[in-house]
Amino acid sequence: MPIEINGQNNNPVQTDRDTRPENNVGRSEPTVDQNSTGRPSTADTVSLTETSAQLRSIESSLALLPVVDTQRVEAIKLAIADGSYQVDSTSIADKLIDFEQILDK
Repeated sequence: MPIEINGQNNNPVQTDRDTRPENNVGRSEPTVDQNSTGRPSTADTVSLTETSAQLRSIESSLALLPVVDTQRVEAIKLAIADGSYQVDSTSIADKLIDFEQILDK
């Protein structure tokens, strides 16, 4: 007993494998290599944009930087210890407001 499967609103389900989006993977069809024995071969290609190369360069540069600026941390510790560290509440409030506005976008 065959079972008929339909999509929503009784529209038939798409069954053509060539037009389904998950089958468009950018792989070339088998071709005959002119310099070989005539066997079909497939070739996958990858092309990187200049932007991706720049991002890779920036990423490697950032990886070399220390996570914490130890000199700045020590300077702040000393300023707190001797009482000379001043908190700029206006600057902190402005930066918090800017941060919240960025999150709302």
